[in-house]
Amino acid sequence: MSNPARSITVFGIYLAIAGLSFFLVPNMVLLPLGFPTTTEVWIRLTGLLTAILGMYFLYSVRYDDRHFFRATIFARLIFFTGVTTIVILRLGSPLLIVFGLVDLAGAGWTWFALRTQ
Repeated sequence: MSNPARSITVFGIYLAIAGLSFFLVPNMVLLPLGFPTTTEVWIRLTGLLTAILGMYFLYSVRYDDRHFFRATIFARLIFFTGVTTIVILRLGSPLLIVFGLVDLAGAGWTWFALRTQ
């Protein structure tokens, strides 16, 4: 497995696990992170979409799809920027930055892996 594919695999697994966790047991994830529990359906729908996104990541590795790998770099940077904006505007908890930083680190890893390949 190439280094870029490895970075995408790790991130795809992270997305799948995080997504399924938010879909199946959202309050067990929210509470330890310091977020209030919820009964809203939106957290589960977001979790489901996140898990499906993880599936796309994992599928792209099968074909070593470098175009997809590159596209994820920009998408993850946009996510980081969006989360940071939400926190700066005080629209959400500063703990959201953790999710943004995971995306930023993943984007950096994939970028570096593609560049050195």
